[in-house]
Amino acid sequence: MKKLRTMVFITAGLAISSFLFQCSNDNDEDPETTTEYKDKMKTFVRNLSTYAKGIQDDFLIIPQNGHELITQDGKLQGDPDLAYLDAVDGFGREDLFYGFNEDDVITPSDITSDISFYLDKAKLNGGVILVTDYCSTQSNIDDSYTKNGNLGYISFAADHRDLDNIPAYPAEPNNVNTDSIGSLDEIKNFLYLLDHQAYGTKQDFIDAVSGTNYDLLITDLFFDEQEFSSTDVNNLRIKANGGKRLVVAYMSIGEAEDYRYYWNSDWETNPPSWLKGENPNWEGNYKVEYWDTNWQQIIFGNDTSYVKKILDAGFDGVYLDIIDAFEYFEELE
Repeated sequence: MKKLRTMVFITAGLAISSFLFQCSNDNDEDPETTTEYKDKMKTFVRNLSTYAKGIQDDFLIIPQNGHELITQDGKLQGDPDLAYLDAVDGFGREDLFYGFNEDDVITPSDITSDISFYLDKAKLNGGVILVTDYCSTQSNIDDSYTKNGNLGYISFAADHRDLDNIPAYPAEPNNVNTDSIGSLDEIKNFLYLLDHQAYGTKQDFIDAVSGTNYDLLITDLFFDEQEFSSTDVNNLRIKANGGKRLVVAYMSIGEAEDYRYYWNSDWETNPPSWLKGENPNWEGNYKVEYWDTNWQQIIFGNDTSYVKKILDAGFDGVYLDIIDAFEYFEELE
């Protein structure tokens, strides 16, 4: 069940120091700064949530990154945006302690403080925080789990940026437990495994995941362009120790990907007006005007939409990526 969210104030020492740091920065900002593109993303996520939860009321909505959306005005000292917080069940964040500038390198402390201050606002209003740090040295992995745990966050130390493996260390998931998981706030660890290329067949992948005791799996809807079936998802739910885990599907909503089922080859020479330039850091990923109804209809709202496919496959929720696409359009202004 979703928790009732109420206005809260953060008093932790880390949060206070971060607040003071941000206040000094915000005073220098252009007073005409607009929240237009942030608001458009919030509306997109809220409408997606309404659609999905209208079909399955316990369906999980978890946006990754874009932490500025947590407040009404996008600023650190702003009040929590309760309408946005109420539409989602948790928040994913990459690189909080490791990987922001380089994998296996500690994230600068001022950036960690800034981001965690936003995340704490969401957490104290009922959101579960999922952090993915990118680190491979065992001491850094241990440090990541310790620091995230101290803040009350659930974390995964990914030793490959491509999210293409089940880490060998630690041998068991952090805070491993035998409980069957029925809701997001019950999880103690998670596995983020998107790239399936190391697994020869879909069954190989299912067997590998079934041999672990993670409480939550985040993975793609597709294995080599073949959708996971409801039977597959049910098999992925079973932990090695006999308990059950949650299984959530990854989906990018801020970029279009030319390897997805919805891609039209004609777009390469005659792109729709909402399709923008290719992401220079990720080949085959293209910026989109995510507020455009034509793009949104690809994502949710009808029986052929991406979200409906995820629901039909029996996933417990969706992990929304490229939430921070608003930054691209803000920079163009």
